[in-house]
Amino acid sequence: MKKLNSIPPVLKSLVVVTALFGLVASATAQQPAELVIQNGLVLTAVGRTETDLRIQNDVIAEMGRNLTAGAGARVIDARGMLVLPGGVDPHVHLTPTRTPTTAKGADDYTSASRAALAGGKTTISNFINLPATGTVDLRTTLNEATQLAKTQTIADVILHVTAGDPNQLSPTDVAMLYDRGFTLKIFMVRPAFDQNAAGFVKLIRAAGAAGLLTMLHCEDASIITTTQERMMAEGRGALKGQNFAESRPVVAEEIATQRAVGISEATGAPIYIVHISSERAMRVAEAAQARGLPVFTEVRFLYLHLTRERFDAPDGAIYTGQPPLREKSDANYLWSALAKGTVNVVDTDHVGYTREDKLDPLLDIVNSRPAGNYLQTQLPLLYSEGVRAGRISLEQMVAVSSTNPAKLFGLYPRKGTIAVGSDGDVVIWDPNLKRTVRDEDQLANARFSIFSGWELTGWPIITIRRGEVVYQDGKILASAGSGQLIPRQRWQRP
Repeated sequence: MKKLNSIPPVLKSLVVVTALFGLVASATAQQPAELVIQNGLVLTAVGRTETDLRIQNDVIAEMGRNLTAGAGARVIDARGMLVLPGGVDPHVHLTPTRTPTTAKGADDYTSASRAALAGGKTTISNFINLPATGTVDLRTTLNEATQLAKTQTIADVILHVTAGDPNQLSPTDVAMLYDRGFTLKIFMVRPAFDQNAAGFVKLIRAAGAAGLLTMLHCEDASIITTTQERMMAEGRGALKGQNFAESRPVVAEEIATQRAVGISEATGAPIYIVHISSERAMRVAEAAQARGLPVFTEVRFLYLHLTRERFDAPDGAIYTGQPPLREKSDANYLWSALAKGTVNVVDTDHVGYTREDKLDPLLDIVNSRPAGNYLQTQLPLLYSEGVRAGRISLEQMVAVSSTNPAKLFGLYPRKGTIAVGSDGDVVIWDPNLKRTVRDEDQLANARFSIFSGWELTGWPIITIRRGEVVYQDGKILASAGSGQLIPRQRWQRP
């Protein structure tokens, strides 16, 4: 039996931090002083055990068989259920402030939290986009983003900063990003990358030296731009049939991934390649990993479940994303990479577009709305189509959806596992519950799912965030502002 006074030193410090940050949500959180989860099968990335959990003051205080609940404690009987660590999604795009030009249905922290918690995720993320050009008051930008996140969120949250111009961030700014717990993201797919390539390489080197992990969108801008220009001139610009897939060929992803690996090798900086969609790009990343380079991989879950023939449907534009859906052989290879551990993270790249947003007739292959409403269904799909289908183990599911992202984004062991001293982020999962995905059940603002009609087996029935039951019986039980912006440490290898 493990007790709080046996916590390793690194976790002891995190318990102190947890207690301090717990004061932020004290006005809204109504969790009992003690929560005991009994009789469940507890999963981590390295194994499973039948044990009880005691959560006190936001953290897991004790693990062992036959724990007795104290006076006033809430008890959850998880017999026959799986007990998983809360999911961590490091790739979510939100629109916390609305403008007249904001696409209708875009999610803020509150609406995205609802969908995430219903889908078994207790930590989400957002990107703070710096302007493409001009000076930036980074400190003010970060302060405003931090306050907005704390005010709106129900799930816990981490933040990233997207740099469109490498000259906007000085070495002092890069150090500030590290100190404040932000991540850096760069879009290689934008023409500005090639126009400022040397500056971006210097920025990635500086980020690595400061302890930052850099996220990279790997598609080659020159190939995509010239391909789209040619197709538009040929009258093939509409979002119909295979136009969108052909406008962003796999070679553009492969070449950009090779380039990203080369930058990592030349600078020594760690990189995180977002939403890998193809076998060819994945093989490039795997070769880099085999050479010992700090190259980490993310697969957006869509590429595991859907392939490019979806674009041939009358509403095929709802499947647009960057990169686009690929061939069945690509999906099969990504599943195999997931099983052997070269895929580090599976997440959503969620954007809260409505069906009307996605099917806007004014859109084309150049101007599209990539991604969509995915937070609520990603983990049930990974369990039903991955674990139950025998493609991956439960432990691998926990690794790619919780433990690995927690390590890579500086949250582990506070997040990403079930252990004494870790946050009480726990999901009670019914492995046999069959449920059909329905538009009317979606809690994000889009109110529809591209997986509507799919019958999945295995769903979260209770989601617990820092010891508070925040989702149960299809309802969100916590309010905006009860979530926290989580402090981060240096990234760790999965």
